[in-house]
Amino acid sequence: MVVLVTGSGGQLGQALQFIAPNYPDIHFVFCDSTILDITNLNNIKQLFQQFKPSFCINAAAYTAVDKAESEPERAHLINVVGPKNLAEVCKEFDIILLHISTDFVFDGTKDSPYTEDDFPNPTCVYGQTKLDGEKAIQETWQKHFIIRTSWVYSQFGNNFMKTMLRLASERDKLSVVNDQIGTPTYAVDLAEVLIRIIQSPFTHHPSPNTFGIYNFSNEGQSSWYDFAKKIFEYNNIKINLEPIPSISFPTQAKRPTYSVLDKRNIKKVFGVEVKYWEESLKKI
Repeated sequence: MVVLVTGSGGQLGQALQFIAPNYPDIHFVFCDSTILDITNLNNIKQLFQQFKPSFCINAAAYTAVDKAESEPERAHLINVVGPKNLAEVCKEFDIILLHISTDFVFDGTKDSPYTEDDFPNPTCVYGQTKLDGEKAIQETWQKHFIIRTSWVYSQFGNNFMKTMLRLASERDKLSVVNDQIGTPTYAVDLAEVLIRIIQSPFTHHPSPNTFGIYNFSNEGQSSWYDFAKKIFEYNNIKINLEPIPSISFPTQAKRPTYSVLDKRNIKKVFGVEVKYWEESLKKI
């Protein structure tokens, strides 16, 4: 079985490379943006013809949330045009597409976990482009899995955990917002779930209802302040950590205040066991 992975240089791409040796039956083809430009339809066709994948995991995305406010065209190109191109080529070659989306498709006004059926209402350019990318896939190719996730971190790439560790080495005091609530998701746990979906008998002999949108994050919830507190605790770092409201830390993009995801569907369909975020964080 051949699985082609786009965006191999990002967090999820590197997490998939990290676990790939555990799956000798899968031939992974890892492509960064220099090898596969998802905004280039011909580039995609050439690579798919060459490698003939059964599955494509789209881990490529424009994820600079604040920068997207001043670069909406570039965000649209990578988050909307790119997924549409992949869906078109996947349809042409009958390849199952797994695409990563985000909790930022929601406005954060709920006070209970978001389900796949809740109405999306993005509050920023990044969230809107990710939602538009979902729609482009849905309108193009039936055989897709769109996985919405949240607050992804890992030992790879740039993320909140690594930023906190870096800042703690430079400062004695840090202030972190405590009124945005979500769930930290370990990229390796997300990568394992994608392989679980690929290997599932439900994927190889699917009903029309098997494909579609699924939520996945780790279990539990926290604020960014809670997350930072655990990062320092598990790394035995003593630092003066101060909780602050979001209004004291203005950003270009408006974030959802609450974006915990309901994971019942992915558990039910694929038998996924979800670890609590603290458990995964402690292991890094």
